[in-house]
Amino acid sequence: MNYRTLGRTELEVSEVVFGGGWVGGLLILADDETKRLALHRAHEAGVNWIDTAPMYANGRSEEALGWLLSESGLDFHLSTKVWVERGRADGIAAQIERGLTSSLGRLRRDSVDLVQLHNPIGEGDGALDPADVLMKDGVVDTLERLRDRGLFTHIGMTALGQRTGIIELLDTGCFDTAQVYYNLLNPTAALAHPPADWPGHDFSGVIDACKRHGTGVMNIRVFAAGVIPTDVPHERQGPPLTRGSDLDVERVRMRAIVDALGERHGSRAQTGLRYVLSNPDIACAIVGLAELSQLDEVIAGQAMGKLPESALSELEDIQKSSFGRR
Repeated sequence: MNYRTLGRTELEVSEVVFGGGWVGGLLILADDETKRLALHRAHEAGVNWIDTAPMYANGRSEEALGWLLSESGLDFHLSTKVWVERGRADGIAAQIERGLTSSLGRLRRDSVDLVQLHNPIGEGDGALDPADVLMKDGVVDTLERLRDRGLFTHIGMTALGQRTGIIELLDTGCFDTAQVYYNLLNPTAALAHPPADWPGHDFSGVIDACKRHGTGVMNIRVFAAGVIPTDVPHERQGPPLTRGSDLDVERVRMRAIVDALGERHGSRAQTGLRYVLSNPDIACAIVGLAELSQLDEVIAGQAMGKLPESALSELEDIQKSSFGRR
């Protein structure tokens, strides 16, 4: 396993992070023995971080990690999240403090390494405006106060929603990490500007904003909710998280890549992971898993290293020319 520095946190994070979400859902829906095996196998492979959230099956992911880590004694860095509902009488600060206290209780922890704002910014279900995040007694004020109480060490955000609002928040320098949408089917977060006539959600400038402030980039949706690894949808495949796309559109885009590259660089999942890890500005890829075999496939893909320049050049041509025309 290779490790990269997670921005200004100076923490060394494994290139593969174990994702505890619903997409894949191993920590939520697998039997207890499979959960145990997955964590032990990930630990043995060198994975040193697990990411979860209270919204993952109404706390069941956090609860599973609470007893699994207590029972096993395995040492992982751990991140969770907070979600805010606008307009509630109890206000932002109370929601965050109550939510984080509940998460720590489920996790059986006094503190975690990282707490991230889970809401999208500016657009999308449950979106917050930058003003909600930055106002007095808003998200940042509250997270800084709880951090100073020792409940966690670093503050992060989920960089979904409207790119201008995301970049506005990143440019405050308040966030130590950002979970950034980036994969074979949407590489815009790593670009200064999207390709001409780009048909999907535009995240251009997001990674550049992270770099300006030493914000560690944690990649999400490396497999585009399951479209990249296979044409046959898994029962726990998730929907796209972005505008300008749906599962049928994503499958057509992936077919253009498969037609060109085949499996010359590993399986489809391994090619997708290697693509993400070819970007030196990304610290890690958070991977959702449904089966133990998928964990093995991911670990083997990480060991293959970044894609060759010839493959990256071919992929760039496909992304520019094919995605809007098929």
